[in-house]
Amino acid sequence: MQRQDYLIRAMLGDNQARLFALRTTDVVKEAAVNHQTTPVATAALGRTLTMGLVLGAMLKGEEMISIQIKGDGPLQGIVVSANGRGLVKGYVGNPRVELPLSEDGKLAVGEAVGKGNLHVIRDLGLKEAYQGTVPLQTGEIGEDFAYYFTHSEQTPSAVGLGVLVGVDGVPLGSGGIVVQLLPDAMSDGVFIAALEERLTHMAAVSSLFSQDQTVEQIVESVFTEIPLRIIDTQKVRLQCDCSWERFEQALITLGREELQELVNAGETIETICHFCNQRYNFTVDQLNTLLSGLGNSRE
Repeated sequence: MQRQDYLIRAMLGDNQARLFALRTTDVVKEAAVNHQTTPVATAALGRTLTMGLVLGAMLKGEEMISIQIKGDGPLQGIVVSANGRGLVKGYVGNPRVELPLSEDGKLAVGEAVGKGNLHVIRDLGLKEAYQGTVPLQTGEIGEDFAYYFTHSEQTPSAVGLGVLVGVDGVPLGSGGIVVQLLPDAMSDGVFIAALEERLTHMAAVSSLFSQDQTVEQIVESVFTEIPLRIIDTQKVRLQCDCSWERFEQALITLGREELQELVNAGETIETICHFCNQRYNFTVDQLNTLLSGLGNSRE
């Protein structure tokens, strides 16, 4: 039975830690098809899409979150955007990157990402968005976000992300488990020790989410003997909000001079959305219409 993608929010212990756990297998499969990613690019993008959905689950209302991973590796960066409604989109700079497996036989995500910085931008509907930036620790994504939470948001966190890619390049399982300590837990050494013990012995996240189990069953198997209270669940999916109208507005912002140059070229202009690879074509007549609109709007 194919399990659906969804996220759960839960509390651990006596409300001492909050837990986010989610399956993103279908999300990552669709992204891999859209961008024709190699296995290592699929793993890097999949982990970041999963983390984007976790950050989105922390938002309120119409707030948005953006992740920018800017590394000097051959992947040429990762960009992911998510909202609080369980929708996410993203892309990598070089989806065709090829690298040999690491020494432990795993996909070399850290090498593909390289050294650089992790940026998290929260659009809270204010004039200026909040941005947190930390240096990449390993480029493996999970460790980098654990460092981000601890040092940028002062929230001690454990982050497990994983994408299992089959020999044919198709994702077999993808998901994430994020645990964040709450203030009441800081002085409870017994709870922290129990939590650390369970996390230390947890199976690889990629293998957990490739099994035929619900997300609830997965977290119950990981956090045995620790009280677990599920708060709610949320479906998650890959969805881009691009449109012909948005690209039309982008062309208008080029201004009269650049639009006139495009018209003079006498060719249909093809624009492509980075997030989903959807193409939007603008004929010379349509460009002329945009140009005329600019002319009519001048005072």
